[in-house]
Amino acid sequence: MITIGLTTWKEHPALIQDVQRDVTLPEYAAVLPVVELDTPFYGIPRATTVENWQKQVPEKFQFILKANKLMTKHDYGQETASEEERQQAFNEYRRMVRPLVKAHQLKTVLFQFPPFFQRTTENLQWLFEIRDQMADLPIAVEFRNPSWYDPALTADLMRYLKGLNMTHVIVDEPHRLNDGVPFVPKVADDRLALVRLHGRNEKGWFNQGKDWRGVRTLYRYDDHELADFAETVTQLATQAQEVCVIFNNNSGRDAAPNALALRDLLHLSWQGLGPQQMSLF
Repeated sequence: MITIGLTTWKEHPALIQDVQRDVTLPEYAAVLPVVELDTPFYGIPRATTVENWQKQVPEKFQFILKANKLMTKHDYGQETASEEERQQAFNEYRRMVRPLVKAHQLKTVLFQFPPFFQRTTENLQWLFEIRDQMADLPIAVEFRNPSWYDPALTADLMRYLKGLNMTHVIVDEPHRLNDGVPFVPKVADDRLALVRLHGRNEKGWFNQGKDWRGVRTLYRYDDHELADFAETVTQLATQAQEVCVIFNNNSGRDAAPNALALRDLLHLSWQGLGPQQMSLF
């Protein structure tokens, strides 16, 4: 099975015939079967907020939720949280996702680690501790430091992730020798392969000026690049029960057009989407 989604649901006018307003969650769920939300990274929502999301989508719709920043150690080097605060984040997170777990609507929890999270013995141990904290919840890990992708050690990494029942996130982003990560289409846990596409805007990605967050994913994949992704995704689908592709190249609202184009290239259709809105205005 191959699924396609976007980051957030609001900022994708291509899903509503390019009407220039926020897209509603029901409108989004009428076109695509999964959404990725970064809300919990900044602050863990209440379970009632999650239940409100669920009321707006069909029963087969699924969510990918980012792990909280304390769970991925983004606070290191700043105002580092206490171990009690970090433990509290895990506890609150598990409570927050219960409604999704009960309804089988949690595709995975995305642990997107910071660029300074290198491959070290300590950080390998942290992955083990994350699995212990999250019990049997689905976990996907995205590395942003190239030390994780030493060619001589990549196979060992996949075995380690497989032993922890963790999905390896396959990332497309600008990268240099010592900055960013390469595209490594390797499957660890054969239940899910997660592909996240950030675009290839090298100038915007690496020049962290005042507008960095607004331009770093300013990129539209062309037809040739999408055809390459279609081939890769098809190959991954022979190795995993599901391949989920998330487009995050949305600084210029290019994610949805690219997602719909890849859907058509792969001749995909999904059962159980929400009803199409009669009026988009």
